[in-house]
Amino acid sequence: MDIDSTSSPTEKVLPTDAEVFRALKAGQSDAIGILYDRYASLVYRLALKILANYQEAEDLTQEIFLTLWRSNTYNPARGSLSSYLTTLTRSRAIDKIRSRGTKLKFLQRWGQMMKTETASNTPFEAASLSQRSHHVHSALAQLPANHRQVLEMAYYDGLSQSEIAKQLDIPLGTIKTWSRQGLLNLRKNLQDFIE
Repeated sequence: MDIDSTSSPTEKVLPTDAEVFRALKAGQSDAIGILYDRYASLVYRLALKILANYQEAEDLTQEIFLTLWRSNTYNPARGSLSSYLTTLTRSRAIDKIRSRGTKLKFLQRWGQMMKTETASNTPFEAASLSQRSHHVHSALAQLPANHRQVLEMAYYDGLSQSEIAKQLDIPLGTIKTWSRQGLLNLRKNLQDFIE
């Protein structure tokens, strides 16, 4: 498929993410530019939120798109590209935090996340992010406080269940139970928004 095809000069039909990804895998290197234009802001903002370092966030953004281009780990049949990139970015950012041996406090990062929300979003991106953020916050608010705390520590701080148990001075089995119940309830609360 030619990713630059249009139906008429006045009606430009944008290819879907899956179409652009297939074009990329078929050797159309300009497809990575299209995907970068669509998702670089999302990847960079998430990397910056987790890493709290502009240079590392920029480096990670580049690394994520190189991984997308060079590896075959993304399967469009298994989920959206934005979800894949978000998961990959979060995972790699947490790996970087662990490798540099620092553990940022949740509240510090939370405060920085709020500050790093930029006005560079397009109105559509801003509305979409705002809507998703609202749904996730609402779903999290419905969880018991102990379940929510465990999930937040795992997601934002990148802590393992053992590390959370140690930090909260709670048995590991209890942390595992809270984590599992929290994830099941969160999935249930977000069921209408999961693709």
